[in-house]
Amino acid sequence: METKKKMVIVITHGLDNERSSVAWSIANGAINNGLDLSIFLVSSGVDWVHKGYAERARPNPEDPTMKEMIQKVVDNGCAIGVCPPCAKVRSYEKEDLMEGIQIVGSAFIHERVKEGAALLSF
Repeated sequence: METKKKMVIVITHGLDNERSSVAWSIANGAINNGLDLSIFLVSSGVDWVHKGYAERARPNPEDPTMKEMIQKVVDNGCAIGVCPPCAKVRSYEKEDLMEGIQIVGSAFIHERVKEGAALLSF
């Protein structure tokens, strides 16, 4: 049985930058292409998984809504990690985040890279 190729996407921007929409769009493409996807959110990128945030945003009208793109990642069981200091500076606790989101350190990325994951950063 063939092992799925791994991809990690680091998202550093929130609504402040259209690159975040591109990152979630590429994440959805990774799922469509059968990759084992993980996402790590840092800086204002952590805002995307704060309950209610994605409903208010659509940086690129050519893409599906942010809520749809993020929900697809969650629904496909992809691991989504949030940088602890980035969450703390925003006073985010686990209960402030969407279901299934983990507050984890950078080892979240390192372990996947050691397993051969490709790494993209936006």
